[in-house]
Amino acid sequence: MKRLVKAGCLVLCVLTAFSCAKKAASPAPEHMIETGDLLFVGIPMDYMDNSMSQAIADATAAGDTINYIHTAILEVDKEGAIWVIDATMAYGVDRHPLDTLLSQFALHRDGATSTFEVMRLADDHNAVRYVDQAKAYLGESYDQSFLPENGKHYCTELVYDAYVDADGTHRFEETPMNFKNKEGEMPAYWTWLFGQLGEPIPQGVRGTNPQQMHASQQLVHVLYIEQ
Repeated sequence: MKRLVKAGCLVLCVLTAFSCAKKAASPAPEHMIETGDLLFVGIPMDYMDNSMSQAIADATAAGDTINYIHTAILEVDKEGAIWVIDATMAYGVDRHPLDTLLSQFALHRDGATSTFEVMRLADDHNAVRYVDQAKAYLGESYDQSFLPENGKHYCTELVYDAYVDADGTHRFEETPMNFKNKEGEMPAYWTWLFGQLGEPIPQGVRGTNPQQMHASQQLVHVLYIEQ
């Protein structure tokens, strides 16, 4: 188990160069951002690093120029400071300043940079409700098993479970998950990870992913955050 935790932390070094200090969020210049917006993190199509981010990209890319590998929920507080609610391997479901996430994902090996795109539901009158529902999951562990209803969450699973209307309708759809690359092969990362967990790879289990969610017809582009 210690070996798995250590290995997981190494993987997250690629994904999250996280600053542990949880200082108060400072106002960001992205004044167009609103509570309930979603932030999508993308990496270049040709980026390779043998991490979870690359394994996700290999399995979910659809011929686009950007592979979206992470999704986070945005919240603007009364002072105008922007916060992020998301799920990562290093910190589970957590709330932290936007600047923290930007530093987590800004740089990769060989100087590759991430794309940060803010999207919004075209019909977002329940945005505050969705964010409040996301906060109910704060403190949960990251769902590295990618399984539904197990008391843990991965990034888009958190969005799926939080963006639910009063009548129980989910704003986003689930589809059978695919872990194989475009050649139909299982990337070594997934074989290693689920071997460490002692669990079968959940190929075909219904779930969500950032690339699929980004393509939702319900979402409209708001802005790109420049670094």
